[in-house]
Amino acid sequence: MGNPAYEKLLEKPAQQLAAIVESSDDAILTKDLRGVILSWNRGAERLFGYKAEEVIGKPVTVLIPPDREAEEPRILRLIGSGEKVDHLETVRCRKDGTLVDISLSVTPIRDERGRVVGATKVARDITERRHNRQQRDLLVQTDQRLAAIVESSEDAILSKDLNGIIRSWNSGAERLFGYKADEVVGQPVYILIPEDRHDEEPGILARLARGERIEHYETVRRRKDGTLIDISLSVSPVRDASGRVIGAAKIARDITERRRVQQQQNLLLREMNHRIKNLFALASGLVTLSARSAATPQELASSVRKRLGALARAHELTLTDLSEPDARLDRATTLSDLIPTIVSPFLDGETSHRERMTLSGPPVGIGSNAVTHVALLISELATNAAKYGALSVPNGRLAITWSVAVDRLRMKWEERGGPPVRETDAEGFGSVLARVTVTEQLGGEMKRVWNPEGLIVEILIQLDRLRS
Repeated sequence: MGNPAYEKLLEKPAQQLAAIVESSDDAILTKDLRGVILSWNRGAERLFGYKAEEVIGKPVTVLIPPDREAEEPRILRLIGSGEKVDHLETVRCRKDGTLVDISLSVTPIRDERGRVVGATKVARDITERRHNRQQRDLLVQTDQRLAAIVESSEDAILSKDLNGIIRSWNSGAERLFGYKADEVVGQPVYILIPEDRHDEEPGILARLARGERIEHYETVRRRKDGTLIDISLSVSPVRDASGRVIGAAKIARDITERRRVQQQQNLLLREMNHRIKNLFALASGLVTLSARSAATPQELASSVRKRLGALARAHELTLTDLSEPDARLDRATTLSDLIPTIVSPFLDGETSHRERMTLSGPPVGIGSNAVTHVALLISELATNAAKYGALSVPNGRLAITWSVAVDRLRMKWEERGGPPVRETDAEGFGSVLARVTVTEQLGGEMKRVWNPEGLIVEILIQLDRLRS
């Protein structure tokens, strides 16, 4: 059996929504199309320090620092045309004059004829101290306005009773989880929870029954189609008019993209760290190589300058300019031009480049999207050869051959004359980076053959990826 008090609350949906909003942690306010504040919840009072009677009827610019004043006219224009503002990261001013970093969502409010008559604002504290707090509080002066706020939210907002039975479900929840309201209302919330996460729910329900809020935490939930999604979840107790806890409000936000970006950033940072260390080691190695053939300090300086210049040109090809999104569009080249550019800084000047490195293969173009990946691959192979293989000694030789068959490029990197080769299963970050580049970015395969005479690396790359 359900909770009678909760069932009674459900008889008036607007009251239920009002309870959800009032119990939330985030700052929720409404304003008209002139920017005048019409409503103000407890979350807004906590975040900005103003009580409702201090701000209702005043322009929302009381919260906006002088250097952000241009934002409000733009937001009002967007709202007036029926558009939303999704999760804008900005800065607002508290009553005591301190500034707070917030994530701001603004949604138009429409009357029964569909006209835009105002806007709801949801502000979330995203300072480091409250960085993980995520909860959607929706508060307006009338029950109908509260219902409109919840329904227009981009986040998934649902409520459940203390038995874990879903009692309300907004359109954001439908978009996030794939279920329509009539498919989940009355069902246990476990339908959204993967089996390996079922132990989370009893603890949540126990804390809610004690009136505790559940701080925002990152977890995994399951969509209707069975796929899993990373979310940030906030849970707040819902109370009836007498203050008794009768259920809970949950706000879920999709953080899949944020997780993906964080993983990419971590990989990029590791790559940069790895490659900066390599550059210092290679610079030292280039000085040593140049000293072997230099007769005077002037010759040594000239040789080192030339090699460092070549190394810089190779380095440019293997790193994307993050400040210029379109910088790679003009980087299309050919394999026979790219390889010498990357490998030449690693070659000893006592013998000609042609004697130390041979290239053989048909003309193969490399598209602007693939050139950075191919350059990175060649750079990692050359770096390892210069540190441990054929390019680490004066008499080492390198042969690079390639051929095209149907839809693939087959390339062989073959070293000879270097130090004795010892097979190992261990992979340093550079080797992992090269392998991931081939398999994930170029859709191919890579295999190392540990011949006593020297390392051989066999690489297959999909032509459509190479030419893109």
